[in-house]
Amino acid sequence: MREGLQPAKPATVARLVTTEQLARRIADLIGESFDPEETAVAAYEQPDERSWGVEVFFETPPDEAAVRALVALASDAATADSMTFGTLEQKDWVAASLEGLAPVPAGKFLVHGAHDRHRVKPNHIGIEIDAALAFGTGHHGTTRGCLLALDRLLKTRNPRPVRPGAPRTGAAVLDVGTGTGILAIAAAKTLRQKILASDIDPAAVRVARENVRLNRTAPLIEMVVAPGLNAPRVRRASPASIVFANILLGPLTRMAGPLARAVAPGGYAILSGLLAKQAAAALAVYRAHGLKLVGRIGLDGWVTLVLTRPRSASGRRGSGR
Repeated sequence: MREGLQPAKPATVARLVTTEQLARRIADLIGESFDPEETAVAAYEQPDERSWGVEVFFETPPDEAAVRALVALASDAATADSMTFGTLEQKDWVAASLEGLAPVPAGKFLVHGAHDRHRVKPNHIGIEIDAALAFGTGHHGTTRGCLLALDRLLKTRNPRPVRPGAPRTGAAVLDVGTGTGILAIAAAKTLRQKILASDIDPAAVRVARENVRLNRTAPLIEMVVAPGLNAPRVRRASPASIVFANILLGPLTRMAGPLARAVAPGGYAILSGLLAKQAAAALAVYRAHGLKLVGRIGLDGWVTLVLTRPRSASGRRGSGR
């Protein structure tokens, strides 16, 4: 999922201060509602460590009433009324917005910018995202949910083994709709096995490749431009021990069959991009394709589902949660 982008031009900036929960909701809704080519949004902890700020950078002046209406939808009228609008001088305002972001912890993972390298502790697995390039920063509940899901799998279920006799073209992990490449990088740093990451957007793949290089995981990760799971290169990499798909309900539902088949017996699918009210519908579709629910993570109104393909075809499906 993408959380905002773009260039070094004069911009309109909107700001407000609220609680962490509301800040994340507001940032998510605005990020999903505006063109990422023209808008960047950041939610971050204030110096007092009790409140959070939201900053939204617009390449062209927005309809202020429409922006306030979105804020009110994600929070309340008082919070919307507190938002201020101003003009930012010409500079790299995307990088400026990201410099204020606190690192994002998700289990053992810590997603951070270059300005926060010193905050990566020895027990962290750091994932650095280039502020000048980022389509997303890891602050979104869907990305954090997927990272937490991987962290929990590593602790409790040991997803490391790759299917026996895997062809040279195979992969241990598939990351469908990779965006920034955060999930592929996290898998590479922990599993140390081959990963194939794909996105339908060539610009996203270029950004992800740069982030992969920045995190020194390029030898393990292959990036391709591909629509879903039917592209020849993606099919050759299947089935995989772990399949990430952090997209939206519509494409998750449409690709349920190919995605379920891409999961090796005993392997896992980590699905996100789902609002809480959509999770049951997505789960029903994937259970119909033979996958079993083993975990569910809710963050900021978004849900991440962790499913497995039982090793035995005759095994009974669990009821899930």
